[in-house]
Amino acid sequence: MNPKAAGYLSLARRGRMLEIGEEPVGALCRARKARLVLVASDASDHTFRRVKSFVAGSKQAWMKIDITKDEFGDLIGYSSVAMAAFTDVRLATAFVQALGEPEKHAELLQSLEEKSLRAEQRQKEEKAHQKNLRRGGKKK
Repeated sequence: MNPKAAGYLSLARRGRMLEIGEEPVGALCRARKARLVLVASDASDHTFRRVKSFVAGSKQAWMKIDITKDEFGDLIGYSSVAMAAFTDVRLATAFVQALGEPEKHAELLQSLEEKSLRAEQRQKEEKAHQKNLRRGGKKK
């Protein structure tokens, strides 16, 4: 795996923007808070079916990464990890971009970038709203 992509995984874990393991990822997907679910390449068929069922019927994305469970665990400070999920769309987008191979992940990258732009727009609107509240405009 690209060192830059590994750095994004580590950063997400330290920033509490990465849930690790089947139960936390499942809960995150049911709450529709998962932005990108990652699955190790040597995960069992049952794990792949579980991930597909977690994201079924929602706009949450998932992808198989080209590292083993042990390598995945080593990257984020665990012994072995089969699945993890990003909770921040911008960090998930940066991770997919850092993986390289834009033609392989083009559709996923496009949807993540659209979600990232919407999140940025919502953040700007919230900032403007807070500014209006501070100014205390008079009601008529």
